[in-house]
Amino acid sequence: MTADRLAEVSDLFVLAAVLLYLFSMVGFALELAFGRARSDVAARRAKVPVTVGGAGGADEADGADGTAEAAAQEGVEPPSWAPKAGVAALVLGWLGWAANLGAIVTRGLAVDRWPWGNMYEFVVAICFAAVTAFLVTQIRQNVRFLGAFVMITATLGLGFAVKVLYTAAGPVVPALNSYWVAIHVTAAILSSGLFILAGVAGILYLVRGDGLSRLPSRADLERVAHRAIVLSFPVWTFAVIAGALWADKAWGRYWGWDPKEVWAFITWVAYAAYLHARVTAGWRGRAATIVQLIAFGCLLFNLVGVNIFISGLHSYADVN
Repeated sequence: MTADRLAEVSDLFVLAAVLLYLFSMVGFALELAFGRARSDVAARRAKVPVTVGGAGGADEADGADGTAEAAAQEGVEPPSWAPKAGVAALVLGWLGWAANLGAIVTRGLAVDRWPWGNMYEFVVAICFAAVTAFLVTQIRQNVRFLGAFVMITATLGLGFAVKVLYTAAGPVVPALNSYWVAIHVTAAILSSGLFILAGVAGILYLVRGDGLSRLPSRADLERVAHRAIVLSFPVWTFAVIAGALWADKAWGRYWGWDPKEVWAFITWVAYAAYLHARVTAGWRGRAATIVQLIAFGCLLFNLVGVNIFISGLHSYADVN
């Protein structure tokens, strides 16, 4: 198969992935919308013992009534098709993941290099990493409640790549013809996928109310986000170090305060602050989630904004 034909197949795989991710998102959304509601407040109050007498007796009795009411509503069985919609969405998600992978592989074969030498290829790979992080996590624990939000993120990301960032298959600038692409950029892609999963969970944490909700408890959302960041932070650290080593090989210095380098470091500091605050200051809940989302914003600007809006040595986005 010729290089041009492989490039066309890659583009078709991307379009297939967009459609499959979109249908998967709809299935997850249906399961979430018609599944069983949960009460975050009731779950917390259920752990508080009720004392006899005292000023707090009335409040605690109200809490107990709230717990009983929530339990009664949680006991209502959802429609029989709701869980099936979630399973179908998961299957579609895996099919979309396969199409996304096919797009990356055929693009690499078409250009005869690692297929993330421009912003289009990079964003396609980031979407693949985010979906991979979700699907692998789903194997270990039930996180289907994140499916609709991860899939819409991947759908919008691929759509943005196709409509705004698309670059025809071809050679890259000399600085990118290096084995360091396989080391530095791959590490950045893998860690970014996990950071996106954590970011989605963090946003849902802030959105979730205290009453009945289709979303899981805030504790579960925070747990998913924290575990994803604990896994991804060392990989991002490695990516920053590998980038410095590559810079020395390509430009003769480890650090030059290029905008991409600066924002990669800012992102590292922000996530380090989140982890440090949890370990030393005991930050939990809303405060820790806000710090995490600030770091997530830094990550998104570093991944996309710097390449598009700021000139520097990393300005090879090739945006048409």
